[in-house]
Amino acid sequence: MDALTAIAEPTRRRIVDALRARECSVTDLVALLEMSQPAVSKHLRVLREAGVVRAATDAQRRIYRLNPEAFRELDAWLAPYRALWTRHLSALEDHLNRKG
Repeated sequence: MDALTAIAEPTRRRIVDALRARECSVTDLVALLEMSQPAVSKHLRVLREAGVVRAATDAQRRIYRLNPEAFRELDAWLAPYRALWTRHLSALEDHLNRKG
């Protein structure tokens, strides 16, 4: 599964949003998301396999953080769409300036 497919699921996006703010253990995420530990672990496994998150071991705990590389790939994929919107917005601005 690729990063875009992995984060298409709403619960996984909530996990990504939580990890954007800070690194978290599974226990932290269970508390933040008010979900069961098995459910959070299942979503983390998908995100890890897609390369969206990385896990580091800290004693008995796994600490999860976002993998910036996955977001660089998403950003590169989005770039042409961003350019398309920029062109359309610029054309709209030009049109409105000519009218007013």
